Amino acid sequence: MTVFDDSSLENRDALASADPIFRRLAEAGARVRRETSEALEPIAALRDLPQPRAVIAAGSEARFIRGMLEPVCPVPFVAWPSHGLPGWVGALDLVVVMASDHATPGLIATVHEAVRRGAQLIIACPKASLIAEHAGSRSTTLLPTATADPLAAAIVTLAGLNEMQLGPEVRPDLVADAMDLVAEECSPFADVAENPAKDLAMGLADAHPLVWGGSVLAARASRRLAEALRAASGRAALAADADELLPLLETAGPRDPFADPFEDGISVDRRPALLLLDDGNNDGLIRTDHSRLRAAAERNDVRVCTIAHDTGSDVERYASLLQTGMFAAVYLAVGLGRSLER
Repeated sequence: MTVFDDSSLENRDALASADPIFRRLAEAGARVRRETSEALEPIAALRDLPQPRAVIAAGSEARFIRGMLEPVCPVPFVAWPSHGLPGWVGALDLVVVMASDHATPGLIATVHEAVRRGAQLIIACPKASLIAEHAGSRSTTLLPTATADPLAAAIVTLAGLNEMQLGPEVRPDLVADAMDLVAEECSPFADVAENPAKDLAMGLADAHPLVWGGSVLAARASRRLAEALRAASGRAALAADADELLPLLETAGPRDPFADPFEDGISVDRRPALLLLDDGNNDGLIRTDHSRLRAAAERNDVRVCTIAHDTGSDVERYASLLQTGMFAAVYLAVGLGRSLER
């Protein structure tokens, strides 16, 4: 059984082992600024495009784009998970593709099909890439990317869609500022008592995390975070809706205060912990689910941890929730003595 060493969160040598990952997280705001500055001209050109009949998004972060557009988009929106395109897509439609980090053969096939059918195409990808070659057409707007950061590219894409009046207003500069603030608060040089990510890692040190986000974007962040926690700890971490998590909380049962994890084994040590992602959404149903989960956790002596960011735009809150959680996942790996891919 691997024991979490909380002293490693203040140990410079232990933290140095994850320095490349910490640096990449700390530079998230800078990547948003860089991608935005290099895409200013093509974004401005999107103002003159006609409103499409429908929007189809594909590639990395397509579900994030869907979460942002669906509540406000004046035309039908589809996040397409497969290669190719729906049969009805044609010259009246807009295809949005994000391939800033990599382009699978299926995604290249999607771009090729969009060009073949004469659809409007907005693609975020490196200028010098195979998928950019397939995207070339008079109906294509290329948003050049250089940092291989899918979220930064998605934020730039959202800014472009806002220019077409298809999505909400997005201020990449403010999103970058929010990311910088998280990086400062969660810095390896910040003491455990003042660092929300280190505190969260300690709260999840001996647990199987159950992650919940009530709003569409918080739920998307919860799934991304569960993936990161699984990679960091090598343990099960589940992100799900309240109705799916409640039975797991109810079957946990009260903690045995006399149990010794070193004598009784791993089953005693690995209880669930409830991780709530709160983006300040005050919808009645979301608040009700939040209360139900907390009450079930309290009844069954399940630890509750919270990441809360309730100021700024939807994108700012989403980015802040996700980045805080990603820092926590790295600290969890450091405390467990595990290495993460860079």
